[in-house]
Amino acid sequence: MRLIKIKGCGNSENITLILAHGAGAPADSPFMEALANALKAEGITTVRFEFPYMQKRRADGKKRPPDRQVVLLEHFSLLVDEMRAELGDGGRLLVGGKSMGGRMASLLASQRDGIDGVACYGYPFHPPGKPEQWRTGHFHEVRSPALIVQGTRDPFGKPDEMVGHEQALGFVRLRWLEGGNHDFQPLKRQQLTWRDLLATAARETRIFIDEFVTS
Repeated sequence: MRLIKIKGCGNSENITLILAHGAGAPADSPFMEALANALKAEGITTVRFEFPYMQKRRADGKKRPPDRQVVLLEHFSLLVDEMRAELGDGGRLLVGGKSMGGRMASLLASQRDGIDGVACYGYPFHPPGKPEQWRTGHFHEVRSPALIVQGTRDPFGKPDEMVGHEQALGFVRLRWLEGGNHDFQPLKRQQLTWRDLLATAARETRIFIDEFVTS
């Protein structure tokens, strides 16, 4: 699989978001498919890809750990160059992703230019059960506007764990999905469904783009 591109409905502004997958699931996982379709409804074109270790897994079916960070970022950066050349000067190019993919997107945006915005979904602020190991040291160096959409039940970072860490976010905008877990699945007793929360995540992305990327 090379790339999965879904054109946003009525995307007259030529906005493209490169979406990277998480550590354990591929680019066409149910979450990535549903998120891409929700973003499409908000007029955002998405491009999905797979890191080298996931490409190998697709080829032979063997599970592997993620590549080293330098390999992930190099692969991601090459795709940014490719998409930037395709969009030209008139397009807006964002990077983002699910969990690890979002973290790599934010790291990439702290190291290079040519990125107009960052959108992370289920950011891994810390490993589950280890809230002392924060992964936010690079946020102040991110060179473009950034958004994180996070479920309030996400074991990688919950609202009460953010207390005292607000300054670490820098200028990153953080939006919460009530009841959502790491995959944005709500509690069974909630009236809102999984797709409702994904639609909210997409809507927050649209608002973010309108206010901070295209304004």
